[in-house]
Amino acid sequence: MEALFNPCAVIPVYNHERTVAAVVAKVREQGLPVVLVDDGCSAACAQELERLSRMPQICLLKHSVNRGKGAAVRTGLLAAAERGFTHALQIDADGQHSLDDIRIFIEDARAHPGTVICGRPVFDETIPPSRLYGRYFSHIFVWAETLSLDIVDSMCGFRVYPLKETLPLLQKSHVRSRMDFDTEILVRLHWRDVPMRWLKTRVHYPPDGVSHFRLGLDNVLMVTLHLRLLCGMLLRLPLLVSRKFRGKRSSSRAAVAESSAADVHRR
Repeated sequence: MEALFNPCAVIPVYNHERTVAAVVAKVREQGLPVVLVDDGCSAACAQELERLSRMPQICLLKHSVNRGKGAAVRTGLLAAAERGFTHALQIDADGQHSLDDIRIFIEDARAHPGTVICGRPVFDETIPPSRLYGRYFSHIFVWAETLSLDIVDSMCGFRVYPLKETLPLLQKSHVRSRMDFDTEILVRLHWRDVPMRWLKTRVHYPPDGVSHFRLGLDNVLMVTLHLRLLCGMLLRLPLLVSRKFRGKRSSSRAAVAESSAADVHRR
């Protein structure tokens, strides 16, 4: 019997009243229930979210003050699990993600239910140079923190979480609550040996889009996050190194078995 697969979408919202309705409509076209998280929005955005919440299969949760994107995603993921969903698609409310890829991500999650399905962004010319260069800075630190190149992009907020594997992390670890959430949760899931898959997806920055990325403060937050994660990596160093050697031995055994099978076939 096929295991239960019951996905939803979690959308953190902070003053995206002009774009959130189109994002919600596209998600609902794919048949996904929606968990909206009002992260201390303005009156205009809060009114739009109230309107959307009156539609079928849309749940609205509220933070009384702005607590950050990570806190909003965490609230949405915990609520999704409480409501019996097994997987949650995280997607931004600003319309920068390729909504046509939602079905591809969900079907890949169905085929790999214990795996985080992560967006591998394909940027167009609209990406601000500071954001692009900052990603490379983060990539280098993430590769050091995991002792691997497994995490292709830690900053794309378009992904599907398997809630069974993700919730213990949210309940036991203090994952940061702002823009640094997306990077930290992937590194910590990697430390827990949760598998990940990477699907290419187009990312567009609309010229009139609302971005809450604060160039100075959020970059400082990312630096302090990476220092914290590097310390965490050092504490886990024996485990991470032994895992790498186990992986190499497993790959070697698989290669030997494949070679032996090929020899038998040739005979």
